[in-house]
Amino acid sequence: MAPWLQLLSLLGLLPGAAAAPAQPRAVSAQAWRQLSPELLASARFALEMFNRGRAAGTRVVLGAVRGRVRRAGQGSLYSLEATLEEPPCNDPMVCQLPVSKKTLLCSFEVLDELGKHVLLRKDCDPVDTKVPGAGKPKSAFTQGSVMISSLSQPHPDNRNETFSPVFSLLNEDPLPQDLTVKMASIFRNFVITYNRTYESKEEAQWRLSIFVRNMVRAQKIQALDRGTAEYGVTKFSDLTEEEFRTIYLNPLLREEPGKMKQAKSVGDLAPPEWDWRSKGAVTKVKDQGMCGSCWAFSVTGNVEGQWFLNQGTLLSLSEQELLDCDKIDKACMGGLPSSAYSAIKNLGGLETEDDYSYRGHMQACNFSPEKAKVYINDSVELSQNEQKLAAWLAKRGPISVAINAFGMQFYRHGISRPLRPLCSPWLIDHAVLLVGYGNRSDVPFWAIKNSWGTDWGEKGYYYLHRGSGACGVNTMASSAVVD
Repeated sequence: MAPWLQLLSLLGLLPGAAAAPAQPRAVSAQAWRQLSPELLASARFALEMFNRGRAAGTRVVLGAVRGRVRRAGQGSLYSLEATLEEPPCNDPMVCQLPVSKKTLLCSFEVLDELGKHVLLRKDCDPVDTKVPGAGKPKSAFTQGSVMISSLSQPHPDNRNETFSPVFSLLNEDPLPQDLTVKMASIFRNFVITYNRTYESKEEAQWRLSIFVRNMVRAQKIQALDRGTAEYGVTKFSDLTEEEFRTIYLNPLLREEPGKMKQAKSVGDLAPPEWDWRSKGAVTKVKDQGMCGSCWAFSVTGNVEGQWFLNQGTLLSLSEQELLDCDKIDKACMGGLPSSAYSAIKNLGGLETEDDYSYRGHMQACNFSPEKAKVYINDSVELSQNEQKLAAWLAKRGPISVAINAFGMQFYRHGISRPLRPLCSPWLIDHAVLLVGYGNRSDVPFWAIKNSWGTDWGEKGYYYLHRGSGACGVNTMASSAVVD
């Protein structure tokens, strides 16, 4: 047997190498004891959150439960699949569901940071409902495995964009039986490159199946891209789309931002290209970790540039201060740049990264006004005209923007230009920093500083098509004002 086949056999990744995972079962007292203590704790927490506010006679009990865990730093993200059984109820004033809906199939995402649990997502559907017109549940326990839809549905507010025909191209088709074996060596290289470890053979087998489907999905995204980008294996390739969105993205960006003053125009005559990295206005690429704190990195990046242009010193500023002390935003659960600017102004400034280092989870506010090295006077909203944005950037510095992160899970390099229905500007979910623009082989681009570390993209940078409103890059542009 080839060495890589032996490795996969040991990991339980080859067909027949390990017994199939057990079927989901009713969670009796004995079954509870068989779950790992940490999965048990997260499942109990999810159940408690689900039952919160329900009358005593209507609280659900767990019928079956399974889970997976992903760790990074001091945090653990638990992905749970569970059936919930509702007790018999004949009082329509008390029951939250009709009598015919007895069982719910639920997906939960529970984040554990230093022993503190937070319910990030709860998604439940009735099973075997008899209510006319009811749809099928979104996920189901099938043959000992958890089947999860990997394609999010279009936002109801789609502004008349046509999603269905294009989205159908990315639906999960049945995979050829031999594809997993063919992809196994690529997965082995992925595991080695990104130093992945898994809790069990079943977890490793599950991650391989996700990896294979993700590679198929990346190929489809590649085929539909109109730019020069290459999509494929990245450090996020063993995550489901739901896991990736939950851990790294920021759905709060779809909310209405706070009102800011409109920036004064600098005209629309922009140089043919510009890059603030070569002019000393941009700090090194940072890594937000398992935390939806992109909003904080986008804003600090902008303030770093503004301080450099107005005061002559480039300082790496503290995102952790915003996670801990900005009480309007929601730390790792997301935030808005407009609120972050207000927090910086109200707090009295920002400390440096050295004085207030990043931890990747919310903790008690430890801001000291005496240690603040940078302040801002105000914040402004910028034009949605990309030519004017380019002119403003070249004259005034890097710009905080928000984008739709479609395809970024698998982005490797090149200029990304997804089809508009796939990367709708109405589905903004990630905050980043515009640091420059230019052309590669006559393809115009924005140079974007991301916050996923230097082992993603082009040494931590993302290149997006310029001039077409790609992925909503022009819809939420803003900057701090430093006098």
